[in-house]
Amino acid sequence: MPEGAAGTPAESNGGAPAQPGLAEDDEFVWSLPPGFPAPLVPDENPMTRSKVELGRHLFYDERLSENETMSCATCHRQELAFTDGRATGLGSTGQAHTRGSMSLANVAYATTLTWSHPYLTELERQAAVPLFGDAPVELGWRAASALEARLAAIPEYAAPFAAAFPDDAGPVSVANAARALAAFERSLISGRSPYDRWAYDADESAISASAQRGFELFYSERLECFHCHLGFNLSDQVTYSGRAFPETPFHNTGLYNVDGQGAFPASSPGIYELTQDPADMGKFKAPTLRNIAVTAPYMHDGSIPTLSEVLDHYAAGGRTIASGPNAGAGSESPLRSDLIRGFELSEQERADVLAFLESLTDDGFLTNPAFANPWPTPNP
Repeated sequence: MPEGAAGTPAESNGGAPAQPGLAEDDEFVWSLPPGFPAPLVPDENPMTRSKVELGRHLFYDERLSENETMSCATCHRQELAFTDGRATGLGSTGQAHTRGSMSLANVAYATTLTWSHPYLTELERQAAVPLFGDAPVELGWRAASALEARLAAIPEYAAPFAAAFPDDAGPVSVANAARALAAFERSLISGRSPYDRWAYDADESAISASAQRGFELFYSERLECFHCHLGFNLSDQVTYSGRAFPETPFHNTGLYNVDGQGAFPASSPGIYELTQDPADMGKFKAPTLRNIAVTAPYMHDGSIPTLSEVLDHYAAGGRTIASGPNAGAGSESPLRSDLIRGFELSEQERADVLAFLESLTDDGFLTNPAFANPWPTPNP
């Protein structure tokens, strides 16, 4: 395995131990890629096959929005690594969002769950945000009772909810829907890209010589990429079963500097929005780079169209916007991370880094039928 490829030992390649008390034929068995530890699963929501399958149906069901126009999958498309290809999201009522839809690849390992919410750490709790949030509106529900009534009125759900939650007298509930969605999302494991075959299976032919050189550049102190995108999930926000001290770093990469003092646009100021700590202005989560080549456009607001332009941003040590309401030199921001120092790349080196990033695309994940829409087309 190339040095720096994993960053953490695999604690279990056969999956987490079976949960006591579950029916043997409903046991969910992890199939983890080499180098991947067992995901952290809350005791109150153990993984089962029936729960994951119920979550998959809910994830793709447009009836999960109040006006029945969109599902979770509308903003999280499998072929785009569960992003949507938009710069920023669009809710079921047409309300524009200020941030883009994050990839759900390996969300089971994520310490926090959005671009800029340091306190949102459980998938079960996060499900309430798209369902009931109004700033911005996503799926558009205003009352849990109304959603619960709709789910209870759908005959196709009676048996799956009962199978997934056999100990509940009233299994069809919003809380159980959130648990099922969380279980399905935890099952979305991606780790069998060409890069993985090269790094973990010692297949020297899996990626090109150019991508191998790009790997060396990526993990060099010259570029500094690996400080925020490290380990098996290429992210510095990672948790898993048995990890004692999960970390939740957020970073200001010099994307904006609208007032010369490091300010970001008021519509999306990073975790400062919640902490109100001036030092947190412009700090966002560093997402996983797995499948990064299919998740354009980039950054929290989709303001950088291509990976090549992302390299330009980091090479410059921050983005300069010449005119308009967001004009400013990000490289001069006093709040920019010390890791964003700038660098120079030859054309060959640029091609090498891009080749490495493209080698992170896991085609099997993007086409895995276990993650695909289970409903007839069009959706119910």
